[in-house]
Amino acid sequence: MVLLADLPEGTEEIIGDRSYDSNRIRRSLVERNTTACIPPVKNRKSKPSCNWHLYKKRHLIENMFAKLKGWRRIATRYDRCVHTFMSAIQIAASFLFYIKK
Repeated sequence: MVLLADLPEGTEEIIGDRSYDSNRIRRSLVERNTTACIPPVKNRKSKPSCNWHLYKKRHLIENMFAKLKGWRRIATRYDRCVHTFMSAIQIAASFLFYIKK
């Protein structure tokens, strides 16, 4: 519930994985007028709907983070300065975008 407290106001949709599928989290999101795109757990009796097209976009972002972890400088947070670290992430992301392995 601490993560939900940090949500900015006006957030329309939240995408999460199955580990966030609980009635408590879903109720909290409904109170905030936020749509939850969380696939139901396999053994859940009443399965709420999930926008699978939106959920597939989450997978693309996870793949991008997995590729960024291949860069040692980023994975180990080699740079101490935040500005330099963010610059390294931007360079790596733009390189990976143009390579598209």
